[in-house]
Amino acid sequence: MDPKALAYLAAGIGAAITVIGAGIGIGKLAAAAMEASGRQPEIAGPVRISMLIAAALIEGATFFALVICIILANK
Repeated sequence: MDPKALAYLAAGIGAAITVIGAGIGIGKLAAAAMEASGRQPEIAGPVRISMLIAAALIEGATFFALVICIILANK
C-alpha cells in the first residue's frame, strides 16, 4: 500500500477518535451542568457560564488535534 494512502487513513482515524472523545466530553459536561442546575436553580447562571468556558476549551483542544492530524497526513 502507498505510504501516502496510509497517512491519510491514519489521519482519518485520528480525527474520528478526536471528535468522538470531544463529543463524549461535552456530553458529560452538559449532563453535569444540567444536573447541578436542577438541584440548585439559583446557580444556573454561573454553572452555564462555566460550562460554556469548559466546552470552548474542549473544542479548542479538538481543533488543535484535528489540525495536527491534517498536518501529519500531508507530510
